[in-house]
Order: sequence, then structure tokens, then C-alpha cells
Amino acid sequence: MDFPLQLLVGSCLALLIAFTLCGNIVVCLAVTLDRRLRSLTNCIIVSLAITDLLLALLVLPFSAFYELSSEWPFGSTLCNIYLSLDVMLCTASILNLFIISLDRYFAVTAPLRYQQLVTPSRVAVGLVVIWTVSLMVSFLPIHLGWNTNGTAVQNTTPNCTRECKLEVNSVYGLVDSLLTFYIPLVIMCITYYRIFKIAREQAKRINHTWCSSNSPMPPMVKEHKATVTLAVVMGAFIICWFPYFTVFTYRGVRGDSSVKGTPMSIVLWLGYANSALNPILYGTFNRDFRVAYQHLLHCWRTGDPKSSLQKGQPRGRSCGESLDGQEGKCLKLEMRNGKGILLADGALQRILVLLRGTCCLPRWCWKRPLPAHVSY
Repeated sequence: MDFPLQLLVGSCLALLIAFTLCGNIVVCLAVTLDRRLRSLTNCIIVSLAITDLLLALLVLPFSAFYELSSEWPFGSTLCNIYLSLDVMLCTASILNLFIISLDRYFAVTAPLRYQQLVTPSRVAVGLVVIWTVSLMVSFLPIHLGWNTNGTAVQNTTPNCTRECKLEVNSVYGLVDSLLTFYIPLVIMCITYYRIFKIAREQAKRINHTWCSSNSPMPPMVKEHKATVTLAVVMGAFIICWFPYFTVFTYRGVRGDSSVKGTPMSIVLWLGYANSALNPILYGTFNRDFRVAYQHLLHCWRTGDPKSSLQKGQPRGRSCGESLDGQEGKCLKLEMRNGKGILLADGALQRILVLLRGTCCLPRWCWKRPLPAHVSY
């Protein structure tokens, strides 16, 4: 690279790394300091944030240095450790996104049985499975030479002392791609499509109830927010990771050196960018997280890191907040039809939470009886 181009690329990579670090640190701090965010769903989001944070600390600085210098001066042993960490943390990040999609699926499709389906022990088992699979496709094959075309471990020959690359054979390329991306991608598409379908059906029922009341006001409930939220979540995931795993699989099938240079760098850093987007997609879209972010910003300005989050009352209402001595009502839909106010509860409450872009719902909302005038 020429120096001006090197400076430009280095600045962009440094901003991406800094943004990834700051965003995931804020997510961890928000859940740690705000007791209203301590739920099983947010536990998985914290696992995702920790994974992306480790990626930004242990992998991305070395990737940026290697990208700018095109040389690896740290030796073959550290090279293989760096590549193993890269594969492990990227795989764990993708599988965390997969677990989040399953959690949201059960929350929407089976709201009354959600507590029985998603338990702390099952979440813990899921996280253990995530890291076990991540270790099995990273450290184990790389350090045993299963990913190379021969029997030797990669980057150990004298000719490659200044190069650090992940070698891919056909078996490793196909197994790793299917296990860590393509199969989770298909399941995520199915689960989010089912969530969107349920949200659209519930919105139509609400609109039909509203229209049957002869109210002059137009229906306010639409599936637009659910469509936007799900499209952004799935779109960002596919745009970031699909090009990399397509190239990864192609390298394994057609030859390890078939794709290199700038195209490989672009798809690699596009995948890294997903770790910077995750705090936005799974944090900022959540109303409770937005309130916690506002309090964190206020705490940093005043110099008191805990009192405002743990003792103060937020400006906006959110799940778990006290209302009239009861546990917080996560969301209410009020439809004024001249005869009174229609409140949406039960399964519909979860759909409305999804429409608001959050996946948090207190237990109080799950046990509400369904109103007699709302049919399911």
C-alpha cells in the first residue's frame, strides 16, 4: 500500500475496532449495573457482547496490523493461536445470534410455556454447546493439521514464516461452513419468518377489532415495525457473513489459494463488522437498553456510576419497572373506540413487544388472563 492509502485504511480499521470495543463494553455495563436488564434473554446478549469484545481485544488488532503490513513477524506458533482465536470467537458470535433467534421464537410462539421451555439450566447448556463447538472447529483442527491438504500443521514450513493464513481443505471448508453458518442461517430465517407471520396475523386481528367498533380513527397497529426490525437483524447478519463463508467454502472446494488479496480482506473485515453492529441491533433496538444507555451517559457526566441506575427512576417506562406497586407492565396497547379502552395481553403482548423492537417481557405479563373480547 502507498502511505496515504495505508493511512486511510488504518484509520477506518482503528475506528471499527474502537466502535466494537465501546459498543460491547456499554452492553456489558448496562446489564451489570441495571438490575431490570438481568434476564435470561439478556444473559445471551451479554454472552454475545463478551464474545465480540474478546474478538476486538485479541484478534482485530493483529488482523489490522497484518492487513497494513502484509507480514507476520510474531512466529508460526502465535500465528496459529491467533487464527484459532479468530475462528473460535467468530463462530461463537454467530452461534450466539442463533441462540437469540431461538429464544425470540419461543417467546413469541409459546408465551405461556416460555418459562418451562427456556430455563436457566437450558440456557447454560446452550452456552456450553456454543463454546464447545467453537473450540472443536478452531483450536482442534488447526493445531492437528486437519484443515490442510496434507498432514502438516499450517504455517510451520520455513517458507511461510512471514505469512499467516488459514488454510482450508474441502472437508474442513464444508463441515465448518455448514455447522457454523449455513445450517444456523436456514434455521434463523425460518424462526424469524414465523415471528413475522405471527406479528402480522395479530396486527390484522387488532385492526379488525378496531374497525368493527365503528371508530372513526384509523388502525394504529401494523406489522411495519416488526418487518423493519427483522429485516435489519437478518439483513445485517447475511450481508456481513454470507460473502465470507461463500469465499471460505469456495477456497475449500476449488483450492486454498483461489481467493487472496483485496477480495479476501474485504469479505473478512465485512464479517468482523458484524461484531460492531451487534450492540446496535440487539441493544439499541431494545427499549430497556436505550433507557440504560441514557442512564450510563448521565452517570458518566455526573461521575456516579451506580446510584442513578440502581436507585433512580428512569424517564421512560420499561419491563420490570414498578407501576402502582406491581411489577412493570411491559407494554399496553390502548384502542379507544368510544366505549372504553381495549388492552392487549398474553400472547399479543409479546407481539407488541416485538413490534417495539425489544425481546424483554416480565413474568407478570405472561400470567395475565386474556380479555374476553379478544379471541385467539
